[in-house]
Amino acid sequence: MTTATHKAARPSIVERLVSYLFDTVITSLRTLGRWFMLAFGAFRYLIGDTIRFRHPWKETIHQCWFITSVTAVPALLVSVPFGIIVMIQVGNLTQQIGAASLTGAAGGLGVIRQGAPIVAALLLGGAAGSAIAADLGARTIREEIDAMRVIGINPTQRLVAPRLAAMLFVSPLLCVFIVFVTMTAGYVLAVMYQDVTPGSYLASFGAFAKLSDVYVAVGKSVFFGIVVVVIACQRGLETKFGPRGVAESVNASVVLGVLSTFVLNVVVTQIVGLFVPEQVI
Repeated sequence: MTTATHKAARPSIVERLVSYLFDTVITSLRTLGRWFMLAFGAFRYLIGDTIRFRHPWKETIHQCWFITSVTAVPALLVSVPFGIIVMIQVGNLTQQIGAASLTGAAGGLGVIRQGAPIVAALLLGGAAGSAIAADLGARTIREEIDAMRVIGINPTQRLVAPRLAAMLFVSPLLCVFIVFVTMTAGYVLAVMYQDVTPGSYLASFGAFAKLSDVYVAVGKSVFFGIVVVVIACQRGLETKFGPRGVAESVNASVVLGVLSTFVLNVVVTQIVGLFVPEQVI
């Protein structure tokens, strides 16, 4: 009788699955809430300390150089093949339909509106975000973060705000650099190997591309940079369980940063399409 009662009291597979999903959703919402609190605190300290001339600009400059050093070379190595691949696909299509003169416009708009912000976000999340998460995670397991709190130093003010400021400076420059390198690689390929005249390439690109496209691309890269740097800082500051926890924080930072940027890119693209519709002429 006791055994039968015990078996009847055990939760079913469906109940356990529902409980697991519920716990996962609750945990995710709590993590998202901490992310918003960290982002709000970092912006508050960044703006407040800048107004009061107390922001640690030396640390910000150091972080700017650090982020640039880990993303510049990968950006160059990624942008060149990316521009070549885009131009090969676009060039083959435009030649088949007899519109080779529109190669520059088709390839350039795709790179500026979608390619460059996504590539910048992947580099910022994969290279800079992982390095930031590893740095803060190592400080956390060495109890440096706890020591800062004990002596009255706020880690958000001292560590997160300078990295956020550095990301605000570097992300738009990285996006413009990716656009320039990608367009240059595409131009060389189109002119030298696809028999597109330089004049038609530049004329079609200038006729369809607008300055607002560049503004949207830079705005996207800044937004994505903010998301990935706050995720990296949060993962690093919440590191547990020693060196293994640092590796898990770095992995979580990269995965969450990449997934977040892809999802947010869809949302931002739809919103931009509503307020800034694409023009054919």
